[in-house]
Amino acid sequence: MSVRESARLLLGGDTRKPAAADYSPGAVRVHELKRMDIEHQHQLKEHARLGHPHRNAWRNRRWAVLIAVNLLFVVSFWLDIQILEGALTASRFLGFHLIDLNSALQVILAHKHIPVNLVIGTATVFVLWVLLGGRAYCSWICPYHLLAEWAEKLHLWLVARNKVSDHAFHRGLRVVLWLLFALLALVTGYTVFETLSITGIISRALIYGPGLALLWALLWLLFEVFYSRRAWCRYFCPIGLTYGVVGLVTPVQVRYRLENCFHEGDCRKVCLVPHVLECVIKGRATHEKMDIGADCTRCGLCVDVCPSGALDFEIKGLSKLM
Repeated sequence: MSVRESARLLLGGDTRKPAAADYSPGAVRVHELKRMDIEHQHQLKEHARLGHPHRNAWRNRRWAVLIAVNLLFVVSFWLDIQILEGALTASRFLGFHLIDLNSALQVILAHKHIPVNLVIGTATVFVLWVLLGGRAYCSWICPYHLLAEWAEKLHLWLVARNKVSDHAFHRGLRVVLWLLFALLALVTGYTVFETLSITGIISRALIYGPGLALLWALLWLLFEVFYSRRAWCRYFCPIGLTYGVVGLVTPVQVRYRLENCFHEGDCRKVCLVPHVLECVIKGRATHEKMDIGADCTRCGLCVDVCPSGALDFEIKGLSKLM
């Protein structure tokens, strides 16, 4: 996926069917072979399913990292060992400042100047998430993501029993809210979003103890269970958009290989942002190998569920060096 197309989808653009001119010769050849050799493709698919049962390797790694990072905040505070001080919005690791990118932007707009510590902390976090994968912050660090993932399982259980139905919002709503909170910070001189940020609320509650603000997070979980699947992360959270922009230039990608794919759609069923996996739909991949877009959270669920290895993690440039 090109950077331009990735940015368009990140900003709420609708998915669209590629034009004939968009397809590379290699992709055209693979699509034609799949159409001509249907029986062989079916046999390969059955063999792949038998040889690669669904495992949760990447999910388990991600949960372990997410829990460990947030637990380190808690342990550092309660044991006063000063390893990781503060909360996810702003912290110090061994005395070195770290500031959430979206929070830093809110502070700059609200106070209309840039403190030195803010520059250091923001630059450090920016470089870190350029290297680690932009929205990977959402699935590997954000504590609400884990709670929402568990709530999603309950939502899907209720949907399967016709107790609730899913209601989608336009993905462009996230852009509108990002601009709205930026404007509010600029006009009011107050970081309005920080009082509503579920990530910040849960992080502070884990470290310093629960407060009334935690009810706001609980309301969102109930909203997602009974009305809209993963609504906060998909449609509302400005933090995800900020880190998504960082993900436009990250070397860490989920890579799709057209030749290995049987187009069963299991990956899209588990994906938080299924619009980034439009290329796995039969006939949609424009190249033999494609990077999944910047809105991808690099959670690894699609990699875990894919039986044929069509989806996997890749670090750009590393394969050329090895």
